[in-house]
Amino acid sequence: MEPLALNELTAIKSMVLRWKETYLRDAPPEGGGEFLVEEFQEEITSYVVPYVRRLYETNYLTEEEVREFLGSCYLQVEELQNSMKEMEHSWLRIADNG
Repeated sequence: MEPLALNELTAIKSMVLRWKETYLRDAPPEGGGEFLVEEFQEEITSYVVPYVRRLYETNYLTEEEVREFLGSCYLQVEELQNSMKEMEHSWLRIADNG
């Protein structure tokens, strides 16, 4: 992988992780924030995918590198969804005991 591409992907990955943290922070603890998961996925699709595609088209990344990187980005969507479910279950347990 080209050093430039590595630097770019590192910056993009940091950005995606910050997005995920923000969405998780904005999620209502009682649930109902599924739209946030959809918005997060849309941000990756709208902003990250075209940029990574351009790195591929200009031969900075291989097809496999693109696949691995985008897979790791979309894995963050799954992790957000799982974290939100855990938060909702915790909130429900607290609400049931209160």
